[in-house]
Amino acid sequence: MNLFDVYSLFDVIPVKGQGCHVWDDKGQEYLDLYGGHAVISVGHTHPHYVKRISDQLNKIGFYSNSVINPLQVELAEKIGKISGYDDYSLFLVNSGAEANENALKLASFHTGKDKVVAFRHSFHGRTSGAVAVTDNPKIVSPFNAVHKVLWAELNNISSVEEHLKSGEVAAVIIEGIQGVGGIHIPTNEFLQDLRALCDKYDVVLILDEIQSGYGRSGKFFAHQYSGIKADVITMAKGIGNGFPLGGILIAPKFEPVKGMLGTTFGGNYLAMAAGIAVAEIFEQEGLVENAAKVGQYILDHLPKSDKIKEVRGIGMMIGIEFHESIKEIRTKLLFEKHIFTGVAGPNMIRLLPPLCLTQAEADRFLEAFAELLK
Repeated sequence: MNLFDVYSLFDVIPVKGQGCHVWDDKGQEYLDLYGGHAVISVGHTHPHYVKRISDQLNKIGFYSNSVINPLQVELAEKIGKISGYDDYSLFLVNSGAEANENALKLASFHTGKDKVVAFRHSFHGRTSGAVAVTDNPKIVSPFNAVHKVLWAELNNISSVEEHLKSGEVAAVIIEGIQGVGGIHIPTNEFLQDLRALCDKYDVVLILDEIQSGYGRSGKFFAHQYSGIKADVITMAKGIGNGFPLGGILIAPKFEPVKGMLGTTFGGNYLAMAAGIAVAEIFEQEGLVENAAKVGQYILDHLPKSDKIKEVRGIGMMIGIEFHESIKEIRTKLLFEKHIFTGVAGPNMIRLLPPLCLTQAEADRFLEAFAELLK
């Protein structure tokens, strides 16, 4: 049997990782500035993370069916403390797309409405509802027709209010920082106005913090720069440091009803061990503060070049947009300088390193990048 060939893959086979570094099957070391689509938050094979999961395997590996799991309660308490949302509730799932699906479902149940406002250049996942609110022509779904999605322009509040005036909208869903769509950042003023509009028209405000959350922006959630609170926040990626885990934070105004939401694997013991370990490392090592500090250092020291059109980002979520294709420079970064990076479209290099990245490791990238730009 062959694999279904839908991914473009580099000829590299990672076999070992530690911190911000990985090694391939030939013994070559690489600096990892992409972290597997931003899932590596505390670094590869962090000893506390490994121990937590290993210890859990020796107790009970998996169970997630109609029984009390005290690890879920422990994780909820830790996330509430470090996120600033301790009065919210947590629903646990397996992935970002599943988190967004449940957030949309919750908003529809709460309001009795079925229309959703989403934004151009957004990306919310690859399941039916998540694809419907994703503005990406490469992943158009045949199921889109069944969803009532209204499109608005980021940082254009009038384009949102035109839709909300109808009284038919259940939710507005927006990324804290747009990732796949090109590192576009909502202004603080826009998010504040959006919060006010959602209150005015009784619409649920969903903040998709799957990529921009969990400390990556230099705050726990990117939208916290604006001082607002969302009604529902979706999380995944860095929450489990690579272990499949997602969740939604739900405001107190939502009334839970038995059977309203459900999941088979969400909140299982191994996932909880991973999530608790990540939360503990965040507290012990100050990774949110490090993301702000080292991320800003990269932004301040990126070399100047006529090839670069614009640099956008906050913390350790950075996009470097070029006037032309970045395929050649990214390939050279990988095979000549041995540095992993990502992309956001054909002209943008995207940096999503583990949040433990040091200034010295950042300098390695900056020096290599400067050499290639020459």
